[in-house]
Amino acid sequence: MPFPAHRRPALAALGIALLAGAGQAADLTVEVSGARSTQGTVSAALYNSADTWLKEPQKLQGARAPAAQPVTVLVFRNIPPGRYALSAFHDENGNEKVDTNVVGVPTERTGFSRDARGRMGPAAFDDAVIDVQGDTTTAITLR
Repeated sequence: MPFPAHRRPALAALGIALLAGAGQAADLTVEVSGARSTQGTVSAALYNSADTWLKEPQKLQGARAPAAQPVTVLVFRNIPPGRYALSAFHDENGNEKVDTNVVGVPTERTGFSRDARGRMGPAAFDDAVIDVQGDTTTAITLR
């Protein structure tokens, strides 16, 4: 049954209000410092849960840019409001992975949002979480 003509403006206003309250997608700008050189690229991955944290195929979004000094800027676009964590690394040799030594310790610089650090491995998702509710800028220092 169609809505009566006199109710349609109210229905349209309700629809606009619901869409406005649903949360706008935002841009997340990440300023990455600590690259050893301008060789290669700086890559970052965005995750939205501890279950997917650092599982490359399950990242929400990735970004890459030529390494720059003192800061490489990466932008993640159209991010819904929520809690996220980022991992980043300086891919000096361009092989698109974090190189490690024989015991698994990264030989290329890595970092996490909130400059979180792990004890005997990578930082935990909850230590790296940032809250994105609108356009946001955050920083990561590679070590």
